[in-house]
Amino acid sequence: MSSFHKKPNVYVGEVNIKVKDLKTSLTFYQNLMGFKVLEESSHTAVLTTDGKTPLVTLEQPADVIPKTGRTSGLYHYAILLPTRADLSVFLRHLLQTGYRFGAADHYVSEALYLNDPDGNGIEVYRDRPSDEWNWKNGLVDMATEQLDGEGILAESNAEWTGLPADTLMGHIHLHVADLQQTEEFYTQGLGFQTVCYYPQAAFLSTGGYHHHIAINTWQGVGAPPPPENSVGLNWYTLVFPNSEARDNVVAQLKEIGASVKIEEDYYVTSDPAGNWIRLVV
Repeated sequence: MSSFHKKPNVYVGEVNIKVKDLKTSLTFYQNLMGFKVLEESSHTAVLTTDGKTPLVTLEQPADVIPKTGRTSGLYHYAILLPTRADLSVFLRHLLQTGYRFGAADHYVSEALYLNDPDGNGIEVYRDRPSDEWNWKNGLVDMATEQLDGEGILAESNAEWTGLPADTLMGHIHLHVADLQQTEEFYTQGLGFQTVCYYPQAAFLSTGGYHHHIAINTWQGVGAPPPPENSVGLNWYTLVFPNSEARDNVVAQLKEIGASVKIEEDYYVTSDPAGNWIRLVV
């Protein structure tokens, strides 16, 4: 398991995605992505890879509407595979299905990109060993280069059997309205460190990861939140190592004027772009 996705770090645990038709989405998420269903009701399905840990929850709201452009919200969530061989198996599976996808080498990772039936963005990636990442003055070197697809395919001839059990939610990348304001929320409020900048984008992490959260204004500065019944991101979780660490962050959020409410056994807040976050232990 990635050391960046366990204690003492704070990391993304689960994303809740709104979809237009649950049945259509389940076909995609089970057959093409390789998730297993942990729980299912008429309008909700919880997806897992290990049979116990929720990674993605699909929700079909009443009167749901398709995705609208030029709004804040989900750019993509990212599924982290354990090894390059696992990425090889997934890449071959995509090629065999003929499903449309993109690809990139980011120096720190190798990544594939695709959309679910509603246009929700998904990244599937593997990390290079962290001792191969290039850091300078507290910032990690990341770029978008051509992926060595042939090299990845040569890693494994194993048959596709779905996502590996120890697959993780690696990170989330969000469209926001104001980059500086949102960066301050994540750093001063939630305690993340900014570790990389792209044009109109910032990448944030805990524990020296290349990013657990990324934010951008690529949908336009001042982009409004999508309608509540639109497909897209409903909420995502940040997992804290213990209640004390979470309480400290809740205090910081209140100090910067962010709204924080307690619900059941977790806290709820939202970033300045209206992306909802559940703070869990």
